[in-house]
Amino acid sequence: MSQERTLSGRRTSPRMARSELDIARESEARYRGLLEAAPDAMVVVNGAGEIVLLNAQAEKQFGYNRDELLGQQVTNIIPEGFAERLIADDFELVARRRDGSEFPIEIMLSPLEGPEGILVTAAIRDISVRKAAEEELRESEDRFRYFFDHAVLAKSMTQPSGEMDVNEAFLEMVGYTREEMAAGKTWHQISHPDDTAKTNEIVASILSGACASARFEKRYLHKNGSVIWTDVSTSLRRDADGHPSYFMTSVVDITERKAAEEHLAQMEARYRGLLEAAPDAMVVVNGAGEIVLLNAQAEKQFGYNRDELLGQQVTNIIPEGFAERLIADDFELVARRRDGSEFPIEIMLSPLEGPEGILVTAAIRDISVRKAAEEELRRKAEELRRSNDELGQFAYIASHDLQEPLRMVTSYTQLLAKRYKGRLDSDADEFIGFAVDGAGRMQRLIEDLLTYSRVETRGADLLDVSSEEALQLALINLSVSIDECGAVVTHDPLPRVLADETQLVQLFQNLVGNAIKYRRPGVPRVQISAIKDRNDCWSFAVTDNGLGIEPQYFDRIFGMFQRLNKREEYDGTGIGLAVCKKIVERHGGSISVESRPGQGSTFRFALPGSDMKS
Repeated sequence: MSQERTLSGRRTSPRMARSELDIARESEARYRGLLEAAPDAMVVVNGAGEIVLLNAQAEKQFGYNRDELLGQQVTNIIPEGFAERLIADDFELVARRRDGSEFPIEIMLSPLEGPEGILVTAAIRDISVRKAAEEELRESEDRFRYFFDHAVLAKSMTQPSGEMDVNEAFLEMVGYTREEMAAGKTWHQISHPDDTAKTNEIVASILSGACASARFEKRYLHKNGSVIWTDVSTSLRRDADGHPSYFMTSVVDITERKAAEEHLAQMEARYRGLLEAAPDAMVVVNGAGEIVLLNAQAEKQFGYNRDELLGQQVTNIIPEGFAERLIADDFELVARRRDGSEFPIEIMLSPLEGPEGILVTAAIRDISVRKAAEEELRRKAEELRRSNDELGQFAYIASHDLQEPLRMVTSYTQLLAKRYKGRLDSDADEFIGFAVDGAGRMQRLIEDLLTYSRVETRGADLLDVSSEEALQLALINLSVSIDECGAVVTHDPLPRVLADETQLVQLFQNLVGNAIKYRRPGVPRVQISAIKDRNDCWSFAVTDNGLGIEPQYFDRIFGMFQRLNKREEYDGTGIGLAVCKKIVERHGGSISVESRPGQGSTFRFALPGSDMKS
């Protein structure tokens, strides 16, 4: 007699009624069909913990063939937690595949009572993907929290009710501790009272859906009571159901900027005041070349009303040259008045950086009168130059032409003195002496005049020469005078300079000769030195221990025919220092004197260094 197995694994009795067996078979077939159709792994376990039924998803999920699992303990595939929770809602366990690998599952147990006792149906779902997603979400939330807490900008997550979760930068900005903020501080409590209404309006607008986000300025109150100006950017975050969750807000401290803006506003007011008080026309131009500000002097100078110039191109009043020289020292251009007439201007440009970019302030001066004066001066200078050229030519020609008759007068008077001295009366000898002396002085005067006139007209090119060698040549020319009085002339190492060597010799000769001539009793001493100045020129000093000069004569001694002593005491024409001045000026320098009567003098002059040669 045959027997059949039921879901419990037991065989049916041959005495079981045929109708009951058919019903059981039909019920089991439907049950098996439901198991196979299930999307999850389905495992049926009997009271002994043995697997009595499973579907294809279970085979696939655990890596077994069906026959390998039937009759096996369920703990082979769900090692822990199954038996302890045979009846429960969904819960999570760890399952084990045939290859030993484990994976997370969500399991739901359902009891089924049959003839052989209680069976348990387990719906098992592999939740590896979900777990990975949850882990990734958790890590994402952790990263978000980390970046939130450590963000450089002050940030807050604010509930619609006002409670705030803030980061470290926000805490530092307002001066509160995290515990103090967590104790119930709302944005209303730390905001400036005057900004609360405006902030409420913005929050209400975002919550109503009128806008998604907002950016605005508001003031917070520091814990110590000081006011913090901020630039706030906020947007509403919603939950999965679309309900308002929290406001994500970034806060930038702009207290310094607001102070700077206030300072700038004050400066602008003062700047406008200075513009109006300026004696010149003042015009402020933006980067597009448009006039954005001007003063009353500009209206008057250009003949416009202020409103006619504001917003206009600056080229309407300064047609050319302004844009090409937006930053420069004083320079000259031509301006145009409203009536079209043009006039010369001197303009100075100054850049000014503002919120709108670089502005340029132009100080504009009408130089029509000065230009007319300069033109007149140029004309007079040209006339003077021409006159000086003619005078120099005349002096040279006159001096040169006087030489020959003067030499004849000198020769004959000397011949008279030699031939007839003592043969005539005493008056005749005296008269002849006067004539000889006068002719000699006249010849020296003409020679000095020739020297003076030739400084400019007969000068050689400026070359690289040794000033020490030039001094030695001058001392050779003065050797007789030096020997007669026992003068001591010393010098420091002297540099190479850019000079006309002949004129440099003349310069040293005149200065050292004067030092020897105007000496005090005792040994005359002269010292020559040179130092380099900050303009790369050499400043020479010729110092003596002579008579000295009164201060009121310092400028006078460099003029033509200027003598401070009687002719009977010291010979000379009074032209020597004038020649020195002209030589130094031809070399691009100047000459001066420092002196105290009875203590000597120091003559200073400058010459360009040889390395300045172009």
